[in-house]
Amino acid sequence: MTYNEAVEKINSLLVFGSKPGLERIGEFVERTGSPDKKLKFVHVAGTNGKGSTCSFIASVLTSSGYKTGLFISPYVLDFRERFMIDGEMIPPEILADIVEELFPLAEQMKKEGKIITEFEFVLAVALVWYARENCDIVVLETGLGGRFDATNIIDTPLASVITSISLDHTKILGDTYAKIAFEKCGIIKPGGITVAYGCQKDEAMEVIRKTAAERNNKLIIADSDKAEIISSDIEGTVFNYVLDNKPLQIKIRLLGEHQVRNAITALCTVSQLRKQGCNIPDSAVITGFENVSFPARLELLSNSPLVFLDGAHNPGGASALSDAIDKYLKDKRKIGIAGMLADKDIENSLLVLLPKFEEIVAVAPNNPRKMSPGELAEIVKKYCPCVTTSDNLKEAYAYALSKAGSEDAVIIFGSLYLASDMRKIILSQK
Repeated sequence: MTYNEAVEKINSLLVFGSKPGLERIGEFVERTGSPDKKLKFVHVAGTNGKGSTCSFIASVLTSSGYKTGLFISPYVLDFRERFMIDGEMIPPEILADIVEELFPLAEQMKKEGKIITEFEFVLAVALVWYARENCDIVVLETGLGGRFDATNIIDTPLASVITSISLDHTKILGDTYAKIAFEKCGIIKPGGITVAYGCQKDEAMEVIRKTAAERNNKLIIADSDKAEIISSDIEGTVFNYVLDNKPLQIKIRLLGEHQVRNAITALCTVSQLRKQGCNIPDSAVITGFENVSFPARLELLSNSPLVFLDGAHNPGGASALSDAIDKYLKDKRKIGIAGMLADKDIENSLLVLLPKFEEIVAVAPNNPRKMSPGELAEIVKKYCPCVTTSDNLKEAYAYALSKAGSEDAVIIFGSLYLASDMRKIILSQK
């Protein structure tokens, strides 16, 4: 089986299963040899900041000499981004070999009336690879929710991490912060350690505290107020933080105050890993954080004009992007390229962002769930009267550049699917 054939096999699987539950994925992983039982995990759930927080933790562990697996979703540029060890993606031929080995198991279960979804299969491939490579620790990001997320088949991890809770996937997870927090807190296992992002809505934090107490977890709240910002510009942020009673100066290249809060959440997790015997030197903490870059997280792709790419696609992500615009781009003219999926909370995501723009180009992400440019434009007009539409992403980018002077900013946002395609277009033209 070739790599392309393997990806086609994976893509042929259903995106969602016929019913929620962990029984199918648990049985499937067991049939692959129970690789999860051979691994240690840091398990991360939340609405926003999961990818960044996972990347910070994994980078620090790699810098400390641990063979570190990183499982994230979705990918931005390359399907193999979902499976990494020490910052390197799974080799195409190894992915193909594992898919060829596991796919007949999925087909057999289908014959038994047990449907394995795309995400469940991808997770199983990752676990098999991490186990065979003898990873010391795997940083595992949930896909959707937590309680019934396929990743939740693992036993009590070294730490359960809850990042920022926002309103997203409300038709599946619930329409309040409390309901969504309840689903995310499903990853909290009995007798474990939980680290929680500090700037939560009160109703979400109440659920986190209650769940941690009920499951006899030590709860650590990541207090971002303990970070002293030294400098912050479009190149990154430098801040002081006292980690395990020792002051450190940390530099991160990911932009925005929310990324500092994500970094503090990761630092608190690192502290708890140390307390469990992990040898993580201060030098590895500093190096690990500085080494992290993440596509489509307020990513600066060009300087004249400034071109930023951000995957913000829900109210929480949009609020973080809005804050970053106010901090770094307040005095600049801003042209936006926006595209969103129709099942997102579009109104609440856009109302905080759109008034900051002089003009918006409405486009459609390359996804079956996309909202058409025309439909999106009708919503955009409520908050930014100057809007145009485009059915071609290259033309949309060219138009935005034509409207932006050398001192202005072009910002692409609304979907990680859009970000993936736009990033390729922008980098190919640099």
